Amino acid sequence: MQRVAIIGLGVMGAGMAANWLAKGFQVSVYNRTRAKAEPLAAGGSTIAATPRVAAENADFIVAMVSDDAASRAVWLGPDGALAGMKPGAIAIESSTLSPEWIRELAAQVRAKGGEFLDAPVGGSRVQANDGKLTFFVGGDAATLAKARPVLDAVGQAVNHLGPVGAGATWKLINNVMGAAHLAVLSEGLALAARAGIDLNQAAELMRTGVSSSPMVVNKIGRMRERRYENPDFALKLMQKDVGYAEQLAGKLGLTLDMVPATGSVFRRGGAKGLGELDVAAIKEAVG
Repeated sequence: MQRVAIIGLGVMGAGMAANWLAKGFQVSVYNRTRAKAEPLAAGGSTIAATPRVAAENADFIVAMVSDDAASRAVWLGPDGALAGMKPGAIAIESSTLSPEWIRELAAQVRAKGGEFLDAPVGGSRVQANDGKLTFFVGGDAATLAKARPVLDAVGQAVNHLGPVGAGATWKLINNVMGAAHLAVLSEGLALAARAGIDLNQAAELMRTGVSSSPMVVNKIGRMRERRYENPDFALKLMQKDVGYAEQLAGKLGLTLDMVPATGSVFRRGGAKGLGELDVAAIKEAVG
């Protein structure tokens, strides 16, 4: 039986862990707040006191945390997952991170005798709970082949985009485009409200019209109802992702217009104290 360690039990990590347990994997879990791990212990997982302990004897070590700093903290150092990783284990970083850090982490994994994939995901709470995430993978094809049973157990699609860093790069492109949809959707709703158009009618026309998208369909109900608590994806995380995308564009020597404009909208949302709410709360930063 293959053994999986999952580090980080937010919305995504908790859903992934539950699906691995349900499909017969041995699962060890670590979360900074132990209370989030306790429901999984009832399903058969082992709660570890540190990432290092979680990683010991694991065949696959998966991290799902918030940003580069959090990823460094759980992988590196005397209590980090790399300190407990056995030779030949596969480290999988599924957080949305900068490609620069991903490549640095991959080198450190290889130096410890392990293999590495960057495999961020598409989807949110429903997809994580249902085992229907979409993976965007960077890394060696042979390593991916070994990891396919683990990824397939929690996902509906695995897309191999190229070498290490390619998955992280695509995830930033994916998320900044989604963020732009939300920013312009917020402005469209603001325009409709100011012009006196019924917002329920406007929302339905946006949801079904030519300018719709999965992101619009997913978030327009929350925006219309101003229902931002219990977030599926926190605004602060999208703000971080857009910031990483801006940094990536700079490193690639690109002068863009829409990405910085989207970043400006999300920074305004963060400055208004909306960061802990669902990303749909970006509507409150507009108008």
